[in-house]
Amino acid sequence: MSNTTILADPQSVLSFWFEELTQEDWFKKSDAVDQTITERFAATHLALAKNIPDEWRSSADAVLALILVFDQFPRNIYRDTPLAFATDCLALAEARRVVAEGLDRQVDRERRLFFYLPFEHSEDQRDQDHCVNLIGQLENDDLMGYAHAHRDVIVQFGRFPHRNRILARDNTPEEETYLAKPGSGF
Repeated sequence: MSNTTILADPQSVLSFWFEELTQEDWFKKSDAVDQTITERFAATHLALAKNIPDEWRSSADAVLALILVFDQFPRNIYRDTPLAFATDCLALAEARRVVAEGLDRQVDRERRLFFYLPFEHSEDQRDQDHCVNLIGQLENDDLMGYAHAHRDVIVQFGRFPHRNRILARDNTPEEETYLAKPGSGF
């Protein structure tokens, strides 16, 4: 990254995610969306992974933007590679702090989901249980169904089998059976 690279600020991340993209763009694979996120935010993702300036923790909205950069953007920038999950631990640390401090309650209910997704992306059952409780507060049956589905996979396998190929992990026979079912990945 050169010194002339312009990094995004929290507001530009929020504007992009919540105003330029649709809800379908958030969760449906799209080469065009992946390319846009890579072009506009890859340098920001790398810079924040090395050092988080105070600006990114100055408000609930700023931390929401930070979590988007650490949790959502790498899934687009590095799709189908291990790097897609490389900053999950950073997103989860921020999400834990936000929830402990009650900052999640300072943003609109529709946006709170993104504070909770780092828990849903975790392969730790305690995080999954916490996620189910948090998403339950959103009073959205669809989101609750996804939270339960993620937790159920972790309860059954202790990890997400659909990540095994990407992370060079061997499947167990039970995971092979599960992965053969339609819709087994997220």
